[in-house]
Amino acid sequence: METMSRLTNVVKDTSESGMDSCPDDIGTVEEVPEDTILSRQTSVNLVPFIGQRFVSQDAAYEFYCSFAKQCGFSIRRHRTRGKDGVGRGITRRDFTCHRGGYPQIKASDDGKLQRNRKSSRCGCQAYMRIVKRADFDVPEWRITGFSNIHNHELLKSNEVQLLPAYCTMSADEKSRICMYAKAGMSVRQMLRLMELEKGVKLGCLPFTEIDVRNLLQSFRNVNRDNDAIDLLEMCKHKKDNDPNFKYNFHIDANKRLEQIAWSYASSIQSYEAFGDSIIFDTTHRLDAYDMILGIWIGVDNHGTNCFFGCVLLRDENMESFSWALKAFLEFMDGKAPETILTDQNMWLKEAISVEMPRTKHAFCIWHIIAKFSDWFSVPLGSQYDKWKAEFLRLYGLQSVEDFEVGWRDMVDAYGVHGNKHIISLFALRTFWALPYLRCYFFAGMTSTFQSESINAYIQRVLSAQSLDNFVEQVAAAVEFKEPGPRQKMQRKVHKISLKTGSPIESHAATVLTPYAFSKLQEELVLAPQYASLMVDETYFIVRIHTDMDGGCKVMWIPHDEFISCSCCLFEFSGILCRHVLRVLSTNNCFHIPDRYLPVRWRDVSTSLTKPFQTFTSEEHAEKVQLLQSIVSTLLTESIETEERLDVACDQVAEVLTRIKEFPRAGHGCNDIGYNSPSDSLILPEVEDSDGFVHGFADGNCHEITLGKMKERRLRDGMNTFRKRRRCSVPCCGQYGHDATDCPMMEGGDLNGDGLGFL
Repeated sequence: METMSRLTNVVKDTSESGMDSCPDDIGTVEEVPEDTILSRQTSVNLVPFIGQRFVSQDAAYEFYCSFAKQCGFSIRRHRTRGKDGVGRGITRRDFTCHRGGYPQIKASDDGKLQRNRKSSRCGCQAYMRIVKRADFDVPEWRITGFSNIHNHELLKSNEVQLLPAYCTMSADEKSRICMYAKAGMSVRQMLRLMELEKGVKLGCLPFTEIDVRNLLQSFRNVNRDNDAIDLLEMCKHKKDNDPNFKYNFHIDANKRLEQIAWSYASSIQSYEAFGDSIIFDTTHRLDAYDMILGIWIGVDNHGTNCFFGCVLLRDENMESFSWALKAFLEFMDGKAPETILTDQNMWLKEAISVEMPRTKHAFCIWHIIAKFSDWFSVPLGSQYDKWKAEFLRLYGLQSVEDFEVGWRDMVDAYGVHGNKHIISLFALRTFWALPYLRCYFFAGMTSTFQSESINAYIQRVLSAQSLDNFVEQVAAAVEFKEPGPRQKMQRKVHKISLKTGSPIESHAATVLTPYAFSKLQEELVLAPQYASLMVDETYFIVRIHTDMDGGCKVMWIPHDEFISCSCCLFEFSGILCRHVLRVLSTNNCFHIPDRYLPVRWRDVSTSLTKPFQTFTSEEHAEKVQLLQSIVSTLLTESIETEERLDVACDQVAEVLTRIKEFPRAGHGCNDIGYNSPSDSLILPEVEDSDGFVHGFADGNCHEITLGKMKERRLRDGMNTFRKRRRCSVPCCGQYGHDATDCPMMEGGDLNGDGLGFL
């Protein structure tokens, strides 16, 4: 009664945020044909053999554990090669019989009694060895050694289950025991019913009556219905303190919390900017609440994962997923993403088609590839590696026609016509194969290399499973403090160096974030390897210079600043491809049209500035490029130490004060076309003791004599070059101090104009 009263009060207080409950809101599950569902990872052969593959150490352990139980012994983890977090991590693992090795003799202290316990270890040599391989970018574990020769008697089936390794309960068994307890069944009745369900003999369950009683005692210590109500109260408290926090919930006919979803103010703001492509992960379960955990994740302009919201669902069915998607859209003011990536859940697939009909739905490819070793290693045997290489080649093709022809050839070559997984993969090809997805924007999240960072991000959320203030713990796990001045500067210059000397590269470096610029730079570096053949004024064929036919089709209309390529890289990732960049460079276009520098990949500061314009003077362009090189070098060198950073800040303040003394150019004066971001640095030349100025244009240090720089400025009619002074305050100009502690200023702040970027 107390629990019911608390729930009634919470629902009453939060009725403005919740959804009305429906008395008959019971999810129904429609049976889906087997050949349309990507089946889960299951073992198909209980006898280990050399060359057998597994997706992880845990999968290999579970497989060998099942084999050992069938034979009459248990196993333990033994030696490893490598170390987690160091180098390539663990690369080899040995599993041995539980009676392998010999007991260690412990040195006894004088006068101290030792327990004389007999060890079961007898030096058994049975083992299984697995080695890590990563031939196709996806790591696999392969059996390289196996022996099933024991020097002791093996246990019978009714004895082996009493070994500690097998006295375990699965999550499904625990939930069923909890359900039986709520129905009022006794422990013996539960055991008998589960024996009948599993078809095992009396007393042959993998756990005993004592194990069940211990489990029930732990259930009594944690009242999950109360925990769910506490979670609802946490959301209400968070809403009271932060009006921009949003949450929604649903109570079933039995007054039990069925679903709850929430999103933070910062998450909603991030979604507004980066919610064009998202991942909805529903592969984890929150044990603390016995509910499915769904997490909405995206990627920001720096390539960092960002959190959009999460949901807890009691049941896994279409109705629950539909409710979650509706709640998410409500949080985001009805704005649906352009694309969404999920695991291959058919109920979720149907819910997305109903709730987000205009959103392109795709499956995460790494979830599919992770199951290959279990699906195909045994049927294909020694041909598995070649088949997987062929699959990855087909996955990365450009055209749909080439994919479908290649798929038929692959099926014929490997004789997998009747394989249910092959049939299912082809039936669902529009949800995972790149030829069908390239015309949609996925922000680079389809790559298998993204899986590790996304999984690590999700683990941060799962680490917040403590029941005490769970909502705040999730916020702390996914939200980081605003970076300080030093961190902002380090992020701005992270791994940025100009490699080609192209004006296009210089232009992109001033607009894009380091992450996006690095992706564009990869394409720009490869562009010179391609030949651009003009078919007509607006149509080009671009192919690798050694090829005589084929290639990508590029359309370029200079008047409208429109350009597109048949490879669809820009549509897929928001980054121009090497084919387009080749056409731009061969047609004397020295800047990227503004529409092809998406706002979602721009630096926050530069995205608010005016579009970049072409230079009207070649000499002016050279001066701007030289200045950019000096700025890049200054930033790179300054952040090495605090002392260097202090000196750089002082000099920046000095130079900005000096520059602002000059009048701005009018619209008709010199027609300067470069619009610098508000937080850009305008720096003087940095003179070395040998009279050289060092620039940083293509990753290497270039030396320019001061005499040449003076001549360039004298040609333009003004000698703006001056030696550096220690103080730039008018009427001072003395050495020995800088503008920040000049005695003539008496506390004046000269840093306000120039240090806003720090």
